Amino acid sequence: MRARSWGWTTRLDPTLFAFALGLGSAVTLAGANTFVKAAKDILGARAVMAFTSAILMAPAAFFTPLPNQQTWMILSLSLPAHWLYQTALVRALSRGDLSLVFPVMRGSAPLLTAIAASLVLGEHLSPLAITGLTIASLATIVFALPERNFGGSRKVRNSALLWAMATGACVAIYNVIDAQGVRAGPSQWSFIVWLFLLDWIGINTIAYLTRGHGPFIAAARAALWPGIGAGVCSLVSFSMALYGFSIAPVAYISAMRETAVVIAAVLGWWFLKEGFGARRTFAAVILASGLALLQFG
Repeated sequence: MRARSWGWTTRLDPTLFAFALGLGSAVTLAGANTFVKAAKDILGARAVMAFTSAILMAPAAFFTPLPNQQTWMILSLSLPAHWLYQTALVRALSRGDLSLVFPVMRGSAPLLTAIAASLVLGEHLSPLAITGLTIASLATIVFALPERNFGGSRKVRNSALLWAMATGACVAIYNVIDAQGVRAGPSQWSFIVWLFLLDWIGINTIAYLTRGHGPFIAAARAALWPGIGAGVCSLVSFSMALYGFSIAPVAYISAMRETAVVIAAVLGWWFLKEGFGARRTFAAVILASGLALLQFG
């Protein structure tokens, strides 16, 4: 894949820089998820999160070249994909426990992204890298599954899992579209800035229509500070991921970003004294091994 030159980044090793971007995106994604979890109201927190990210990104619009025609066209495809992702995510979480749906949607996203990137972008991974990606994705699912049995009927669980898979598919779709967006414009930031400026419309519309005016305002107020914290982390996380898409294969950045599942668990173990356990330790080692194969494949 042809890497674009972005000023000072040309002095850095592209592989090392992409690794740093992926890891940094994972750490800040874990922080965003922690803030959302702390809010107790996922939909309200995500609405505040998206709006916060847009507000924080707004000043950058004055210093960034306007998107060209091709970038606007890609944005017109990317935004519906992000809004479909948000809809699927809300439906999955409303039908199943977070500990059931989160591992499936985060674990399936890198594999689905690799398939989509191969078909659409022509980014073909080596057999060794594909093996590493598969191992990392499966390890992510095993790591994040809870120790207890899932509640609810089989029909409810199946519905939640279907929506979780749909969420992972939406992640793969917008990853590939966004990769084209950051590579197409006069500057990769033209796409990044305007994506954040417009993305908040989807989740806030969903929240407003789902809750109604009064409950929507109440939910936003209740989730204000956690949502703001999540918005800051989300802005940094997704900006780093999008920048990474411009210099590295999409599947590579996507796989690195999904290590947020492990990082969030480590933060919970360290700061909140949550359990980690032998299974998670083993899965984390396997995940690291898979990422190493992906890195050197």
